[in-house]
Amino acid sequence: MGLGVDWAVDWLKLSAKAMAEHRTELIELDRAIGDSDHGENMDRGFQAVLQKLDETPPETAGAALKAAAMALMSKVGGAAGPLYGTAYLRAATSLGDATDLDGAAVAGALAAARDGVVARGKAELGDKTMVDAWTPAVDAAGTAAAKGADALAVLKAAAEAAEVGAAATDPLVARKGRASYLGERSAGHRDPGAASTALLLRAAAAAAAGSTGDAGTDAV
Repeated sequence: MGLGVDWAVDWLKLSAKAMAEHRTELIELDRAIGDSDHGENMDRGFQAVLQKLDETPPETAGAALKAAAMALMSKVGGAAGPLYGTAYLRAATSLGDATDLDGAAVAGALAAARDGVVARGKAELGDKTMVDAWTPAVDAAGTAAAKGADALAVLKAAAEAAEVGAAATDPLVARKGRASYLGERSAGHRDPGAASTALLLRAAAAAAAGSTGDAGTDAV
């Protein structure tokens, strides 16, 4: 059995929990190199996602992610709303109406999400943006799926790689976004978008662990 709508809804609920719990941390990261609003925006956005899910319970994982995309695009300011909104929308399109998601389907959705972020933000690996967490996550997910890993294992691999990728932004000099205005002074600070991406992908893995009854994935 693969993952379905329950996983997607749980993912979004755990994401909202993570954004609330790490709100101050994300604000502090963004204060160092941005507008100081990333944590507030992400928390507000995912509360709107929860409201959207309550108003219209989705019937498929793709529908859940599309609902999240619409909520984030309408409620989150700055760059995060359009970028994450596009990511979830592309992932939703990739999943379509599928109700039983295997490792390959999940890896494909993550790749579609990353490609949406790249298309919208025009950032590349090494620019010190959320792409630096998304790309290693996608690569790890694709490798795991190619070896026949199930959806949970694919998401675990993605989450772990995203966390490593986020940490790797610390020494980078920003080449995109507001942080790029700081030049060399942006080095030594973690990119807040990469940090939130890692939290969201960890939430995806934790939700999958709950769906499959596997207690081996850390809770968010």
